[in-house]
Amino acid sequence: MKIGITGASGKLGNWAVNKLKNRVANEDIVALVRTPEKVASLGVEARVFNYDKTENLTASLKGVEKLLLISGNEIGKRFEQHSAVINAAKEAGVKHIVYTSLLKADNTSIALAPEHLQTEEALKNSGLTYTILRNGWYNENYTETAQNSLAQGALYGSSGEGKINSASREDYAEAAAVVLSEEGHQNKVYELSGDQAFTMKDYAQMMSEISKKDISYVNLSEEEFSKALEQVGMPTEMAKFYAGTHTSTLNGDLSDNRNILSALIGRPTTTITQSLEVALQ
Repeated sequence: MKIGITGASGKLGNWAVNKLKNRVANEDIVALVRTPEKVASLGVEARVFNYDKTENLTASLKGVEKLLLISGNEIGKRFEQHSAVINAAKEAGVKHIVYTSLLKADNTSIALAPEHLQTEEALKNSGLTYTILRNGWYNENYTETAQNSLAQGALYGSSGEGKINSASREDYAEAAAVVLSEEGHQNKVYELSGDQAFTMKDYAQMMSEISKKDISYVNLSEEEFSKALEQVGMPTEMAKFYAGTHTSTLNGDLSDNRNILSALIGRPTTTITQSLEVALQ
């Protein structure tokens, strides 16, 4: 049985291929990427796959029975791209699509949600077997900018006491590998999040303890935070989106304490503290 993974050259996709290699034979994995040369080191079959070149999608999916559809990163184009992949998968004979959606996609104010929900509905109406992985935020969404916060001596945001249950990309990728390689996940929706809940104030305290430097959390209004991001060079629309996610955090949209992710992967999720320790090495 061939298992295809879209976006295999990206961070989540690369992790997914490596986690799947622990569960199935390399020859059963197909990395679907724009540039196959970028994934040569993975040791699996690679095929050209570009969401925007719909005329080639069906041919690239020939022989694939299960497909991990990792959501695209072009906001506003995602649903169109995902629909093209779903249609191509049907034509190619794919039987089961696993899709990476968003935590609480049907009950969140995060601006990414509408396209995820549209994709979920398209999958449910496709006639194909599906599994929807509603992924929470990545630890790396925070830790990849930790060094900048350390240099500034402060962490800025507008999420107040809103709690976050994030997990590492590796954790979410492992969940995808489990679903792709095991039976029993057909037509299910999983809300996936980390075991550890924290606020941005907690995160600043963790940063202080690990770095042995005093890092404070400065809570702003959404508008103030958006303007502050623009002042350091972030494009206006991106700044509004990023500040909006902090308001969503305040509303509880990134918090979920059901521990479904850790149950699925059979181990505790990677804590934000663990990821931060690596980022600040």
